[in-house]
Amino acid sequence: MSDPLIRSLDHYVVLEPGKAEQLLSAADTLTWLVQRLMDLSPWPEDLRGCDGAIEAAERLIDTACELEISPGVCLQWYAVRLEPPQS
Repeated sequence: MSDPLIRSLDHYVVLEPGKAEQLLSAADTLTWLVQRLMDLSPWPEDLRGCDGAIEAAERLIDTACELEISPGVCLQWYAVRLEPPQS
């Protein structure tokens, strides 16, 4: 299970091979990951039980930071904090 702190972060650095890194909001990261999953067939075995791309993307965000889209080619996303938490 992921660290609960991850769920409180609002931004992700997204890495795709051959593209510049992107800084996306949590919502945009979910959309980005859903789009990549829709282009991927078959899905990794641990995602095949999900009811759709949104559920699969949410599972990935909660449990992973990498998705292999072809042999040796991976997408990566890392939660980042842009501002310190307010006390």
